[in-house]
Amino acid sequence: MISLAGKAALITGGSRGIGAAAVKLFAQAGADVVFNYHRSKEAAAQIEAEARKHGTRVEAFKADCGKMADNKKLVEQCVARLGRVDIVVANAGVWNLEDLPIEKMSEAQWDEMMRVNLKSVYSIIHFCVPHMIKQKGGRIIPISSTAGQRGESFHTHYGASKGGVISLTKGLSTELARHNILVNSVAPGWVATDMSNPVLQTKAGAKMAAAVIPLGRPATAEEIAGPILFLASDLANFMTGEIINVNGGSVLCG
Repeated sequence: MISLAGKAALITGGSRGIGAAAVKLFAQAGADVVFNYHRSKEAAAQIEAEARKHGTRVEAFKADCGKMADNKKLVEQCVARLGRVDIVVANAGVWNLEDLPIEKMSEAQWDEMMRVNLKSVYSIIHFCVPHMIKQKGGRIIPISSTAGQRGESFHTHYGASKGGVISLTKGLSTELARHNILVNSVAPGWVATDMSNPVLQTKAGAKMAAAVIPLGRPATAEEIAGPILFLASDLANFMTGEIINVNGGSVLCG
């Protein structure tokens, strides 16, 4: 039912986890896709090959999304290869496994989290919006987190970065509505990806997830990619400024 045929999508952090699932699902829905990877060239090539099986154009490029110059080049590559940019999924991000009390958190640790998780979102949107204004429409889908809504003790810089993404989503939704650019975010909870599996695959981590998630398990990457696809589709034509919670019932704040 959902078709993105004829649409050009740019997805950051597309070589693994939620981003990789979104690349494959968007291609299956008929979109042409450009995505970036940072270090995982082999993983990106594999995702590229899998997504191309659906017959659309899918290309991966190396970029550090926390750098303005890299994002500028990434958007230019997308427009050069696909002719336009209709949808941007700002998904690239990091999370620290170890607990980090605020009194032990260094300036460098704070700055790096903000650079990768928040500046990267601002940056890719900054360079995509002029093309969308010219095209008289577009979809912007930043990926936030339940941590941005409730905070995250001992990971406060992560929670703050994702809270910033939520606030950015809401502000941009009203700013860009006059250009027919819709801005909505997906906020996952625990997701079984290589970023969080080191915790979730431990006995304590599995017990914790089962205890705090009413559905009794973490999400799969594909279960997060589905709502992202919905927001990119014509089924979400009258939605903007929304935070779609996909967390198995763990945080009830919709």
